[in-house]
Amino acid sequence: MTDFFKDISPLAYAPDSTDLAFRHYNPDEVIAGKRMEDHLRFGVAYWHSFAWPGGDPFGAETFERPWFGDTMDLARMKADVAFEMFDLLNVPFFCWHDADIRPEGDSFAESQRNFEEIIDYFGTKMESSRTKLLWGTANLFSHRRFMSGAATNPDPEIFAWSAATVKNCMDATHKLNGENYVLWGGREGYETLLNTDLKRERQQAGRFLQMAVEYKHKIGFKGAILVEPKPQEPSKHQYDFDVATVYGFLKEFGLEGEVQMNIEQGHAILAGHSFEHELALASSLGIFGSIDMNRNDYQSGWDTDQFPNNVPEVALAYYEVIKAGGFTKGGTNFDSKLRRQSLDPVDLIAAHAGAMDVCARGFKAAAAMLEDGTLEEMRTARYAGWDSAGGKALLDSDLATIAAQVAAGSINPQPRSGRQEILENIVNRFV
Repeated sequence: MTDFFKDISPLAYAPDSTDLAFRHYNPDEVIAGKRMEDHLRFGVAYWHSFAWPGGDPFGAETFERPWFGDTMDLARMKADVAFEMFDLLNVPFFCWHDADIRPEGDSFAESQRNFEEIIDYFGTKMESSRTKLLWGTANLFSHRRFMSGAATNPDPEIFAWSAATVKNCMDATHKLNGENYVLWGGREGYETLLNTDLKRERQQAGRFLQMAVEYKHKIGFKGAILVEPKPQEPSKHQYDFDVATVYGFLKEFGLEGEVQMNIEQGHAILAGHSFEHELALASSLGIFGSIDMNRNDYQSGWDTDQFPNNVPEVALAYYEVIKAGGFTKGGTNFDSKLRRQSLDPVDLIAAHAGAMDVCARGFKAAAAMLEDGTLEEMRTARYAGWDSAGGKALLDSDLATIAAQVAAGSINPQPRSGRQEILENIVNRFV
């Protein structure tokens, strides 16, 4: 045991409490035939909660954690604190990058030895904890070697280093019985076309993802392979910009039946979309997998990874998650970090507890909207013409035949209201 959270007790569902507690998240509450915990499948992000030092582009680190440092003893202390927090929050899952959990070695082999030792330590910790691994992933963006990308790098040796790293991270995820494996291309983009071969880089990225899928089957990993769309930051042009872009990429390389999406709220906004749009599109394309829950600061205009606090926004997202059939292997990972001024251990617990409450409120509102059925009834009515004999016949017809029907006067459409404000008012009844 450590003393980092020494004054904090495990959180419980206590809706009337003025102490640190869950006021809306009751893991055992049954909604739509399933426990709330099993619907939401919360996960804690190792990188933001335990590895991020609180710096930003304009200021140095503000957090002083006792486990910060590049030694194996401190890495084990970090793991001890992490699992203590998982127990305090009673969360079912956590997620990691390799660089979050082990010190960087002087060679690939040394880094790998460090990594494997911590993975074994995780395995021991997990034997006495209920918290499981939602997904693992490789950090192929922070180190200077990845300044020109990983899979898309112009240097084949960087590609090879990246491939070896992903192989090892997939092995570790499989060893810990992870539910998924995520590929996040933080540097898979470019800054200028003056030094970029778009066709070559796209082919490299496609082959890299094919290798990951091939290796999944080779080792018998039963989890999902997830790609997380990432637009604009840090590169101006990303090969995995949004759900639609990634789907086209998957189709090009024959991977649409093998890979699903891990969709982040903040990335959806950076791509010029809403979170619910990206979720709905992924569902309609059959590639919905999991989510990273956070929010951006809409004044600053960049990916600030704040904890969610907007219930109506969260409700619309979970509405699409429920419509998609809910999570199977995926879940709600809090890819969220404290503000630089939130220095204390209690801030870390309170941030997650508040976010879990916001998600619970949003999920309950979404489930109630679907149970009410008015939104779906109005959507169905709007497209009812396509279910008629005439509407179905149009799609089997041709331009000349349709034009003749219109010219003969048998088709004379009149505009109909989309009823947007009425629909928004219906949502407001629940949120």
